[in-house]
Amino acid sequence: MGSKNKLKRFKENESFSNVIQPKRSEIVEGEFKLKGKWASDFFKNNLPVVLELGCGKGEYSVGLAKMFPDKNFLGIDIKGARFWRGAKTALEENMTNVGFLRTQIELVDQIFAENEIDEIWITFPDPQIKYKRTKHRLTNTEFLQKYKKILKPEGVVNLKTDSEFMHGYTLGLLHGEGHEILHANHDVYKNEYSPKEVVGIQTFYENQYLEQNKKITFIQFRIK
Repeated sequence: MGSKNKLKRFKENESFSNVIQPKRSEIVEGEFKLKGKWASDFFKNNLPVVLELGCGKGEYSVGLAKMFPDKNFLGIDIKGARFWRGAKTALEENMTNVGFLRTQIELVDQIFAENEIDEIWITFPDPQIKYKRTKHRLTNTEFLQKYKKILKPEGVVNLKTDSEFMHGYTLGLLHGEGHEILHANHDVYKNEYSPKEVVGIQTFYENQYLEQNKKITFIQFRIK
């Protein structure tokens, strides 16, 4: 994507009613006004709030919002030029239950109040295979504790990935730390019990992975 195109998208995002782009200082210093009020003040309802972390182009957030009109969905990514597409689509289709937040994922426990979130989706994250990148894996111990803080007691985390490494790493960690694994699947398109929201939405990159005969895996778990 050219720099001119990026700048155009950044500018458009500023005018989108479904995009929030707080300054890091605003979040860290505790001045972020939507914390604890996402449903009431941003979505203007009292429906459950579901996050997609590292939402990319926003395809999954938009797809989930269409599939579950009785829930609110918020896609989070630091790259606003990417989720511009999802935000624009949602506005064009008059979808009121999906929004986008431009920020770093490590700040989630400062952006959302305790027990504010009902569910988390992590779709095709960078597996950060090198050992020195462990701290950046979105299912490492530190991130799980951040998620636990903002999730409701019965809240769940969903991981959908094409990375066998990420799938295995996460399963091992969950078993080792005693978390509750609700669903684990090594090939969602060959399993008749795969949830509809797992097989019913495919992103641009997921289609590419499938063309390469990569298996798509899924884990749903509850953090203890």
